[in-house]
Amino acid sequence: MKDVASLFGSMVFNDAVMQARLPKDIYKAVKKTEAEGTRLELDAANAVATAMKDWAIERGATHFTHWFQPMTGITAEKHDSFISPMAGGRVIMEFSGKELVRGEPDASSFPSGGLRATFEARGYTVWDATSYAFIKDGTLCIPTAFCSYSGEALDKKTPLLRSMEAIDRQAMRILKLFGNTTAKRVITTVGPEQEYFLIDKEMYVKRPDLVYTGRTLFGARPPKGQELEDHYFGSLKPRVSAFMKELDEELWKLGVHAKTKHNEVAPAQHELAPIFSTTNIATDHNQLTMELMKVIANKHGMACLLHEKPFAGVNGSGKHNNWSIGTDTGVNLLEPGETPYENAQFLLFLVAVITAVDEYQDLLRVSAASAGNDHRLGANEAPPAIVSMFVGEELMGILEAIESGASYKGKGKHQMEIGVTVLPHFPKDTTDRNRTSPFAFTGNKFEFRMLGSAFSIAGPNIVLNTIVAEVLSRFADTLEKSKKFTDDLAELIKKSVGDHKRIVFNGNNYAAEWVTEAEKRGLSNLRTTVDALPEFVSKKSVDVFTKHRVFTKQELHSRYEIFLEAYCKTLHIEALTMVDLVKGKIIPASIDYQNELARLLKLKKDSGASFDTTLENHLLTAISKLSASILKKLEVLERAIKDSKDRSEIKALATFYRDKVFPAMSELREVVDELETLADKKRWPLPTYGDMLFSVI
Repeated sequence: MKDVASLFGSMVFNDAVMQARLPKDIYKAVKKTEAEGTRLELDAANAVATAMKDWAIERGATHFTHWFQPMTGITAEKHDSFISPMAGGRVIMEFSGKELVRGEPDASSFPSGGLRATFEARGYTVWDATSYAFIKDGTLCIPTAFCSYSGEALDKKTPLLRSMEAIDRQAMRILKLFGNTTAKRVITTVGPEQEYFLIDKEMYVKRPDLVYTGRTLFGARPPKGQELEDHYFGSLKPRVSAFMKELDEELWKLGVHAKTKHNEVAPAQHELAPIFSTTNIATDHNQLTMELMKVIANKHGMACLLHEKPFAGVNGSGKHNNWSIGTDTGVNLLEPGETPYENAQFLLFLVAVITAVDEYQDLLRVSAASAGNDHRLGANEAPPAIVSMFVGEELMGILEAIESGASYKGKGKHQMEIGVTVLPHFPKDTTDRNRTSPFAFTGNKFEFRMLGSAFSIAGPNIVLNTIVAEVLSRFADTLEKSKKFTDDLAELIKKSVGDHKRIVFNGNNYAAEWVTEAEKRGLSNLRTTVDALPEFVSKKSVDVFTKHRVFTKQELHSRYEIFLEAYCKTLHIEALTMVDLVKGKIIPASIDYQNELARLLKLKKDSGASFDTTLENHLLTAISKLSASILKKLEVLERAIKDSKDRSEIKALATFYRDKVFPAMSELREVVDELETLADKKRWPLPTYGDMLFSVI
């Protein structure tokens, strides 16, 4: 392996490359486009395109693509070669500024939620100059936004960039009130921890449910799972270590700050955590990470599973979204300071986040909603569906003291007075972490733990940026009119704490008592995706997104349709896969085993000897009863699938899948899993949980 420092970013057309290859005036124009969003003139774009093409060809690239993130949840790319024909049957390698700045993929086959008719095919990809181009598989990839012919956002990146602009505008208003004249921009940053499973590829291909749906639709629990907690942070197995080593190297080449890797709690489960990046770049990098995980795992004879709950009864996989907000001068606005001035600024931004999470808890729940994540939330170390915040004992004590106007003495030696002119210093990391909390303060950032591992982090960060921008805008409206800034600031913080402290809960989010307590506090408990999604298009949500120009009303409703369709299609595919497995594998295996038992009984009977046939009779009776039950449960599921076709309205269809199809799937699974525990392992047609979870040795 090359020296990591020289390897890092070697496949990225980054700032250092641009400085070295672009004329000074062109470089300045690009930096202005990055910083201010101004249009890059065609002459400058042509110069950038030529330099980018030459650099890419030197590194073996033959094609370019506009790399974008449609509403499918994965990335998309259409590859064009650099070749251009010349007289005499020769070619030259060309790439123009027009090709760099804008592309035109067919938009008709991507989800649009009714924004576009099928015959309205034209769509545009537009270069995101704030995210560096990179080379992947011999192709120059240009990160882009994706929009329709009439300008509607058809992707996840466009509204993400809009939300970043929204929080920048409102946070800058606040900083100016504190006399900050050095910061030019406020930036949100994210470090997404990525959990995943690795199983042997031979096991994977023998499980059609994993291939088609990403999760096991059947599977009895093995004798050993995660009970001994011996996998967490354990030594890496050689195949896993080799995979992680190659993954790190490939990510480093692409400029991804892959930092931490380790075994997770469940057998075969692992985690990768990067260093923080600007939110849109972190989103790009996380999409690349998930893609490379699958590709590299395959090279090592393994399959990477990114589903939120690939195995029932053990930990699911989440994606912990570590979110913070800071200035372009390097000041973390969620970092407690050393002076009353810094403390006041920190506390204002802190209560802005608390207020935003309380007022828009439903939107945050929507941002973590999916059919896959419904299996995960509320079990095996995943947070529940009730949104709450953890701030720790120390900070909670300070907030309560602010609300009451009392003095506060922290864990340190110094008495802290809370009044008009002095706000307290909050020591960092003075409390434990809370792994059960959906939204936890961890010293200088918030960790949003509800996301499923397969999620694009764009959606949750669009919501976070927008709702915090909304609260900051209200705070700025109040303080900009103030005649006594310090007094009014203290009063604003105090009032916000009193109004929104209900969202703060430092206890065990798994406890049954918390459900009752949350209801008393008036917190939402949107248990399923179908419960949550309507909140995305409520008047409150429409108002906040349209006010900050993150989504239009039409774009919101289109996404609501897309999310509901995805939920229905996911369950439909799972149900059909279940039917196929039961008919094609489970029932034949059961009949085969029953026939063997029947033959054995006949042999014993025909032999004339007095053999004890208690065991064979017991097994044959039990398996016969279970098989009959499977047939009945299968008929119920098939009828539910058929009845689903009678519902054309998408919300009604999603409700039907949740209330009828999914329960029928669960009942069928229960019987099949019981049959697995009785069946002859040699005849069972699917690799078992024990086979898969302990397959990588």
